[in-house]
Amino acid sequence: MEGITPICGYCGQFSKKVSGREIYPHRPDLFKKTFYSCQSCDAYVGCHKGTDKPMGRLANAQLRAEKSNAHSAFDKIWRNGHMKRQDAYKWLAKKLGINGRDCHIGMFDVETCKKVVRISLNHLSTLKAGLKHG
Repeated sequence: MEGITPICGYCGQFSKKVSGREIYPHRPDLFKKTFYSCQSCDAYVGCHKGTDKPMGRLANAQLRAEKSNAHSAFDKIWRNGHMKRQDAYKWLAKKLGINGRDCHIGMFDVETCKKVVRISLNHLSTLKAGLKHG
């Protein structure tokens, strides 16, 4: 028996398990990956590698764009060696006022993603200013 698929937060319907081929027909590298999709809302979420476990909530085009922006800004903090990845997520959780185990960009809504961008860019500009003057 197959598990229950995630419910779409936009329309309340169950999503459908699909392959990356359906979501990204132009990306052969993603064909074998698993996704959950709500076709009526054009919302989807990828799964953790080798599992059917979603990496977050189903996201429509606006939320996908905001998640991408959040990752782009936040990931610079740990990818550039300013902090270790795990420490960066703990720092972000504290800044957002949430529990560390709940600090996953994949679970954030549009407004929280925008906060991540503001917090991250502010931190990076502070670091940059410190390097110029330090």
